[in-house]
Amino acid sequence: MDHGLMKLVDSGSNFARYQFGDLGVVALRDGYVDMPPTRLRREGGAAFDKPPAGTHLVEGQLRLSVNAFLVIEPRRSILIDTGASNAWLPTMGGLYDSLKEAGIERESITDVALTHTHEDHVSGLIAPDGSNAFPGAKQIVVPKEEIRVFKGRLAGLRDQVTPISDGFRVSDRVTAVTASGHSPGHTAYAIVSSVGTLVAWGDIIHVPSLQFGRPEITWEFDSDQPKAREARLTLLNQVAQPNCLVAGAHLDFPGIGYVHKRGESFEFEPVG
Repeated sequence: MDHGLMKLVDSGSNFARYQFGDLGVVALRDGYVDMPPTRLRREGGAAFDKPPAGTHLVEGQLRLSVNAFLVIEPRRSILIDTGASNAWLPTMGGLYDSLKEAGIERESITDVALTHTHEDHVSGLIAPDGSNAFPGAKQIVVPKEEIRVFKGRLAGLRDQVTPISDGFRVSDRVTAVTASGHSPGHTAYAIVSSVGTLVAWGDIIHVPSLQFGRPEITWEFDSDQPKAREARLTLLNQVAQPNCLVAGAHLDFPGIGYVHKRGESFEFEPVG
């Protein structure tokens, strides 16, 4: 069942453009990363002896899509997360080509909002040639706990950085929502349109085939696993409401859909 809040307008191999009431939203593919299933953690922090039933594997690995999202307002274009550029694996770094395929010039992006500063979210601020990937951005909003990463490769962007906390208004339509646990300042962004709310939640879920049904399962790289579990349950309950959608950095591309509560677990319904 598609609730009709998000209307697909156009799509290609690496982008999907939606009309979300009076806003535009573009899902952008940066690529993917394969991880061993030993990254999954049971309550208490131990790894599983074997992947839990229902875990989707590709050649024995967990394949995590890496997505970014562009919110288009009448006067602003806000990019949420930036992919990995050339800082990690060659299976990532496709964001710039995805923007080009969608007919979006990088210079047109007025704001960048980071959910957190792990490599597959922050590194795309710098293009492979070392230049500022989004030279038209007036600000880069970053959770205040994580601004220390703006050194070395990212040092030249420090003057654009705005440290933020819970409730910060990126724009009239986009508000920061603290959801720490995966990283110290992990932040979601609530995007409010004329028809509903879209929550871009970063890394709340890494393995959609598993963690919607078993949200207690955490991730090796969660900096605080109990806190990450709590943040996931809190947000899942908040978004499992009418007129609400989620956009996830590691949900299968395009990574946008509805969450439904089923007893103590949840289900994800991709947009049609």
